[in-house]
Amino acid sequence: MFARVVTVQIKPETVDESTRIYEESIVAAMKEQPGFQGTTLLTKVDGLGTALSISLWATEADMQSGEASGYLQAQFAKVGPFLTAAPINEHYEVSVQV
Repeated sequence: MFARVVTVQIKPETVDESTRIYEESIVAAMKEQPGFQGTTLLTKVDGLGTALSISLWATEADMQSGEASGYLQAQFAKVGPFLTAAPINEHYEVSVQV
């Protein structure tokens, strides 16, 4: 299993709206992607608007195909107006999951 970890800086006053978009629109789009296994959104309560999206994928190819197809960029665009910096996108192999 593989994980895409995206770190974003959200304008603090838009964290609630960004979270709603993630839950209602971005998650729906993820569910349509081949190999999608689940997701978690973490928001830091430091007033700075830091958030992490951790999505799980059956294979590395499944995870990367969304980036090649433009799917991931379309999801970034949904919250783009709320971001203060470009998203940081990282890939990991899941070593342990309970």
